[in-house]
Amino acid sequence: MDFSEIIGHTHIKNHLRTTVQQGRIAHAQLFHGPAGSGLLPLAIAYARELLCSTHEEGSQAYERCARNVHQFTHPDLHFVYPVNTNDTVKKNAVSSLFMEEWRNFLNENPYGSLFDWFQQLGIENKQGNISVLEAEDISKKLALKAYEGGFKIMIVWMADRMNTECSNKILKLVEEPPEKTVLLFLAEDSEQIINTIRSRCQLLQVPLLPESEIAKALVSKTNVSESEALRISRQAHGDYNKALHILSKDNEDLVFEEWFVAWVRSAFKSKGNKKAIQDLLQWSEKVAGKGRETQKNFLQYCIELFRQALLKNYGLDSLVYLETQDPKFSLEKFAPFVHQNNIYEILKGLEDALYHVERNGNAKIIFTDLSIQLTRLIHKKEVI
Repeated sequence: MDFSEIIGHTHIKNHLRTTVQQGRIAHAQLFHGPAGSGLLPLAIAYARELLCSTHEEGSQAYERCARNVHQFTHPDLHFVYPVNTNDTVKKNAVSSLFMEEWRNFLNENPYGSLFDWFQQLGIENKQGNISVLEAEDISKKLALKAYEGGFKIMIVWMADRMNTECSNKILKLVEEPPEKTVLLFLAEDSEQIINTIRSRCQLLQVPLLPESEIAKALVSKTNVSESEALRISRQAHGDYNKALHILSKDNEDLVFEEWFVAWVRSAFKSKGNKKAIQDLLQWSEKVAGKGRETQKNFLQYCIELFRQALLKNYGLDSLVYLETQDPKFSLEKFAPFVHQNNIYEILKGLEDALYHVERNGNAKIIFTDLSIQLTRLIHKKEVI
């Protein structure tokens, strides 16, 4: 994978090329942004530039280096990513035990999300992380001499999933890395990385992709028409991975929309209606039975849908990109119920629920409490 294969981000690609050409390479760097904007492809392309820079371009050694990076088999390129036990690995799960699955994941879609990766591992009902066992592997790999005598590169994907023990154990590596060692931390939420590591990294902010770049990529990489590509890119909201899911019709938003519609309809009916309250309790139990990553993704979807409804209510149609699929549910008709007098409490309830789900709270209690809050807030009148 090289920079020519990466969607958009021309200025970032130029910046990274320049740092290699001028030898201004920070030993610890933090790429921060949504996975679907291209964090991982950028890091791999940057690694290719670094690893192959010691060879003359066009030489056999250069071509071999580029081919090894492309196949994710270069001996001086290492990866770390969140994992958990599954049917194959019963205990002591570390990245090196899942290299085959990781290469398949990268070949299929390097723009993939954390949830896509967990599905690849068959652990979508668990929360993967980067544990202290991983820190031992990182230290061992980076202590070795570079196989080709140049750089050694460690890409830590979803570094915000490092637990505190792991972070503390690799801190010395970040502070005093071996010669010609580059640590690339990739994170969607950099605030979750401990400050002692974050403050020692050179930060690179990777923004969402423009709609035009996503549409252009869809047209060139798939059989979609230009008009369809533009429609999908608008819905993708800067996330190429989401655009691919929408295109393949397996977008989890379709399921989430069904859950959301059932939820708000029951909340509307619940005022003085015992049956509707029972429906809400059943709904809470159903969602509580899903995996935690699915629950978190659903809550994020709800947050975005409520925000879109608010924009619609106040006439900011140019910022509204979400299109609902249920013919009986209209964002335009729903929007008046989301306004300045309830949006803050609704979003706080959703964000609190997300916080508690992430910390392994009782999902049934979390979603039941959230549903009770919604029954009150959705009926709240707007006071101007």
